[in-house]
Amino acid sequence: MSRTPIENQASLRVGVVEFVSPDEIKVQLDIDAPDGISANAGVPREFPRINSYVLVPNEGGSIVCQVEWIAVERSPFPKRKGYQDYGLIDLPYPIRKMKLAPLGILKSTIEGYFKFQRGVHSFPSIGSPVLIPTDEQLKSIIESGENRRVYIGNSPLAANAEVTIDPDRLFGRHLAVLGNTGSGKSCTVAGLIHWSLEATTRDKNANARFIILDPNGEYSKSFGDKAKVFKVGDNTNKLEVPIWMWNSSEWSTFTQASTKAQLPLLKRALRAMRNEQLDPSEDNLIIAKRYTGTVLTALRHEKSIGSPWGNFPKPKHFYELVISWKVGFDHVKSIINDEIAKLDSFIENLYNFINAPERTKPYGNLNSNLKEIDEMIDLLEETYLALGGNENELLPRNEDIPIPFSGDVFVSYLSALAQQTGNEQYLEFLIARIRTMLADSRMDSIIGDKIEVELDKWLEKYLGKDNKTSITIIDLSLVPSEIIHITTSVIARIIFEALQRYRKLNEKTLPSVLIMEEAHSFITKYNESAENNTSSICTKVFEKIAREGRKFGLGLVLSSQRPSELSPTVLSQCNSFILHRISNDRDQELVSKLLPDNFRGLLKELPTLPSQRAILLGWASELPILVKIRDLTKEKRPQSDDPDFWDVWTGKDINGKEVIRTVDWKKIADDWQEKT
Repeated sequence: MSRTPIENQASLRVGVVEFVSPDEIKVQLDIDAPDGISANAGVPREFPRINSYVLVPNEGGSIVCQVEWIAVERSPFPKRKGYQDYGLIDLPYPIRKMKLAPLGILKSTIEGYFKFQRGVHSFPSIGSPVLIPTDEQLKSIIESGENRRVYIGNSPLAANAEVTIDPDRLFGRHLAVLGNTGSGKSCTVAGLIHWSLEATTRDKNANARFIILDPNGEYSKSFGDKAKVFKVGDNTNKLEVPIWMWNSSEWSTFTQASTKAQLPLLKRALRAMRNEQLDPSEDNLIIAKRYTGTVLTALRHEKSIGSPWGNFPKPKHFYELVISWKVGFDHVKSIINDEIAKLDSFIENLYNFINAPERTKPYGNLNSNLKEIDEMIDLLEETYLALGGNENELLPRNEDIPIPFSGDVFVSYLSALAQQTGNEQYLEFLIARIRTMLADSRMDSIIGDKIEVELDKWLEKYLGKDNKTSITIIDLSLVPSEIIHITTSVIARIIFEALQRYRKLNEKTLPSVLIMEEAHSFITKYNESAENNTSSICTKVFEKIAREGRKFGLGLVLSSQRPSELSPTVLSQCNSFILHRISNDRDQELVSKLLPDNFRGLLKELPTLPSQRAILLGWASELPILVKIRDLTKEKRPQSDDPDFWDVWTGKDINGKEVIRTVDWKKIADDWQEKT
């Protein structure tokens, strides 16, 4: 015989409400309420238990509350009714009490299911009953929300209900996986990728993209043949981030260029490389056209700023420019087989300008008149058109456009520019720093001129091919410390800007996930007043991704053991958190400040969470959940296990098997000294 709703509610009752406020509810437990194990709601489970859930019925459904604390209060008054009439008096009885944090409303649907909704709009009154939820209700609370496709673990506080997440919520608004070393962060990150790919319905035709920036080389074997691993010294998949990919901010940071004299000349040299660097494989006519267009742009610029007739030394600099143009056009004429009359006329004009009597005398007058300059521009425009050029090609390229150039040519141009402008003493250290970098064999394989890769091929290697799942692991463990932050910054920025342009051209996003392991080493707090800090340039790139990445389909996952050292801007943009064990009080305080909801009770478990246990909260979860993360097979785990000191020291493992670790320091030294 089935129970009536009233009878069913009576069987689940554990107490009554005796205090109500917007953020807390205090409950007096009934004398006959369970005091260890509850068996009246389905599967036997612990009750009362910190951070477990109870229900308080109201007119809108049932208020879901989380238990924050449990206490015993000694009551001076008898609580059992009716016994006084028979002359019996109760002695003071220990009354159990609970404090609850209201989280949301659990409603019953027409189909007979339950649906959880965050937020409480109607609070209970004094004397309202408090119920223990059934297994079905618990699962409805834990498994609430739409599009929950990826199974990540089970909730030990909710009848072992499956915890699933919506990838759009988890990755779309950025995720932070935080916890002490050894708490299971790396396995959680690797698991999220494995389980997300397992949940894709198209399997072989899936189009997921994950890029892992791995400073410790932990993930190389976690994905087997599914992943491409790029690292220093790998002949098959070399880590290549050539210097022509660096933008002006990254160049400025690495060279420590001052904003007064050095930075303007550095940017000028970069603009020249982006606009004037010629590909030897190009047709000679194309080379001539490009050079002519560059000179035409420069000539118009000199006229606009008044160099030909300005105060000394402007005319002198303009005169030297014309001499260099004459040398350049003589070379252009020598490589073109066809006779082009306009080119000959312009070269003759340059010759006449340079050798005019008023300019060749000692202390001659270098000033020009407007007619001379206009005639020079008209002739050069006609020459440019005769070579097949058009006005649309004359727009100068920005210094930050990733167009290949040679490092040696760049240094030579910068040195010549320093001499031409009289700034040799100011650029001496900057040029020396660049030369040292280019001559360093440790960096050459990563950033050197020997790297022959085009931008589209680089993007295909690191971001994956068309309509195909891609897992890219970028092993940063052997990148020299002098350029590791710059390298990380360039990779993250190029990926972000590529996805920006994908949306611009396709009017759709290409959802991708960028994972930064050991994020506290790369996305650190920095002082705005401090200039030329390599870690700050890296942080600024990730701050931009954190603020704008969602709009262009780039999700960010941070893994860190020291959240208090992370950039507040990046951390505040993370809308979902998976919190493993956190024992440091500063880190605990920071995490509690980041979370606006009333999660204090659950967060108090952070210092004592065992490995593989975590708290899921934020946008990806309707309410905070204690999760036992799914198991990963040994071959799928990152190489972040605790060192087995005792087994190695004793030579045997727990099963009695022999453990041998041989040492060949010569092999290590040869690898270190690049003898092999």
